Amino acid sequence: MEIQMGMGGSSSSSRSCSFFSVSSFLLIAVISSQLFIDGDSTTHGGDIEALKELKQLVDPKSMSPGSCLSSWDFSVDPCDHIFSGRFTCGLRCDIVVSGLSRVTELSLDHAGYSAFLSAFTFSLPYLQILDLSYNSFTGLIPKSLSSLARLRRLALSSNSFSGEIPTSIGFIFSLEELILDDNRLSGSIPSTFKGLLNLKRLEIQGNQLSGEVPDLGPLKNLKFLDASNNAFSGQFPETLPESLFSISMRNNHLQGNLPEIFGNMGSLQVLDLSHNGVSGSISSALFEHPSMQQLTLSYNKFTSIHIPRNNGANSELIAVDLSNNDIQGLLPIFVAMMPKLSALSVENNKFSGRIPALYAQRAVVPAKGSSQFVRLFLGGNYLFGPIPRPLLGLKPGFANVSLVNNCLYRCPSRLFFCHGGSQKPLKLCKSFGS
Repeated sequence: MEIQMGMGGSSSSSRSCSFFSVSSFLLIAVISSQLFIDGDSTTHGGDIEALKELKQLVDPKSMSPGSCLSSWDFSVDPCDHIFSGRFTCGLRCDIVVSGLSRVTELSLDHAGYSAFLSAFTFSLPYLQILDLSYNSFTGLIPKSLSSLARLRRLALSSNSFSGEIPTSIGFIFSLEELILDDNRLSGSIPSTFKGLLNLKRLEIQGNQLSGEVPDLGPLKNLKFLDASNNAFSGQFPETLPESLFSISMRNNHLQGNLPEIFGNMGSLQVLDLSHNGVSGSISSALFEHPSMQQLTLSYNKFTSIHIPRNNGANSELIAVDLSNNDIQGLLPIFVAMMPKLSALSVENNKFSGRIPALYAQRAVVPAKGSSQFVRLFLGGNYLFGPIPRPLLGLKPGFANVSLVNNCLYRCPSRLFFCHGGSQKPLKLCKSFGS
């Protein structure tokens, strides 16, 4: 009996051990299975929630089949399925901490997405690039963008964002490119922008921004500035970064004289201040600049030109547009001596005197080492006398030349550069002194 009881006890113990073994195995299997499921997810949970929030904010009717957002399927892990059919585009992920992937780039396609994004939290702390350009997003630019401390590129071009530019953007010190063009933004440029010391590109054109252009001198790395097609007023800024390659502030309400700052910008290649109210003399520094290639000062109120000391012999200028100003005097000879110049427009000014033979020569057979004038627009002035002989044999298509609306002795319509307008009446020419 004892033996039997012992055997019975042993059998009971064995069954108990077996029960616990099976239970433990099942528990471990469940835990392992759960760990495997969790382990399969590589994207930080907070990033997934932010992406879900963005998709929920977008009007489903604006998500066309085949667009990025229409492919986002959160039944799978975003970063682990970027190249699958469920997350076809729009994201970049990098493993940056604790083996988890973080979203480092969010660049949506130009699909016309519509959403009111003012309240979007942008809880993507490792984001470096945010590009929502060419869509239909509306509302204020979210202030929460300032939480993106690693952001290098912010592009919101061609949407319908309105209101003022948040001052908080000036605290994203990592920004290198800020592109806000073609929206409905108003107000002034925040003074906090001068803290964006890493900024290389600033595009704010095509908005309704106003006030004076602030001091951007501290932005020592800025290379590209476009503030065109706004309502900026007041004097042209006295200080701008010497690092600038390109400045465009056309179609604003800037006034006063040009400051003497461009001579210090050794890398400047493009300057466009057309369609403003800038007046006074055009500085000689612009014509002897060591790197400038394109100068556009049309539709202003300039009255004279300062002649450079070296007559433009070392100029790098390729295209010059001084049309639609109030510049008086003779056509400056030095302009025709700038060796690389190939496009010149001085239309609709008050130039008088004869057309210099050197202008005509550059349009027909330029001297060795000089570029041909492929565009030469002299119309709308008070130039008189005969047409320079080299131009008389110029054939259409060889160069684009216009001499209409002057006081020339004779400009027959058989010459293509006399098409499009007659010469001024004799009475008007005499009253101007031609």
